[in-house]
Amino acid sequence: MSAASSSNAVPEGGSPVGASQAGGAGRPASQAVRLLTDRPAYASPPQPVIQPLPRHSPAVGGLVPFSTVDWPGQLAAVVFISGCPWRCHYCHNTELQTRAARYDWREVRAFLETRKGLLDAVVFSGGEPLSEPRLPAMIRDIKRMGYRVGLHTAGIYPLRLADVLRHLDWVGMDIKADAKGYDDITGRRDSQRPALACLTQLLSAGTDFECRITWHPDWLDEPRLMTLARELSRRGVRQFAVQAARAAPGAPVARALSNQAQAELRQTFEEFAYR
Repeated sequence: MSAASSSNAVPEGGSPVGASQAGGAGRPASQAVRLLTDRPAYASPPQPVIQPLPRHSPAVGGLVPFSTVDWPGQLAAVVFISGCPWRCHYCHNTELQTRAARYDWREVRAFLETRKGLLDAVVFSGGEPLSEPRLPAMIRDIKRMGYRVGLHTAGIYPLRLADVLRHLDWVGMDIKADAKGYDDITGRRDSQRPALACLTQLLSAGTDFECRITWHPDWLDEPRLMTLARELSRRGVRQFAVQAARAAPGAPVARALSNQAQAELRQTFEEFAYR
């Protein structure tokens, strides 16, 4: 999970989407009100469980009921899967590194049923969502509701991505660094290899996807970042985002990506964002 995701989404346990929000998404306000009032009574986001769930339960570690940033251009709920074998030093979801079921998937499903007509999509994030063996069934559950399905992944599990790729409408693929810096970021050896295998799958499948990197000049200086971006473009990547790493409390703010670099990246990719 990147360090810039869900920065202005409704926080966990927040209020359901109101009529004014739904109307602002291109629906008439009267229709938004009707859709909201027609929902079943179960319309509040589920809360973390108190008692341990059965061991076979999907490891749902969090839920954002409404987000405009986790899938560009889509109004989405975000389901966070806990569990990730990497230990990226900038990870801002460290509580999701260890596998644990904190939410009952049945309750999350029931809540998402009440959001039909108000949301466009559901995004599985993490942690690393492909670490969840029940993810294919969870994606099918969401598809049956009529939602589009997005996935955030660091590209750790190429075979598992291959199993679900045909069911995905969009993928946000985290690129951690260039070849020289990959293992330093992830804390694991040979970590670029599976990521490149996943990128190759995405390019071959034709699935809509964005590559993005969480960037700090102390980890990857600007010349190396630009070399990496050019290589991604040569491979066929069309959408690229640079997400500025957030400074820790009390730490100096990092130097921003130069205007010259941003201009080149806008020329290099069909879509480029600096966040």
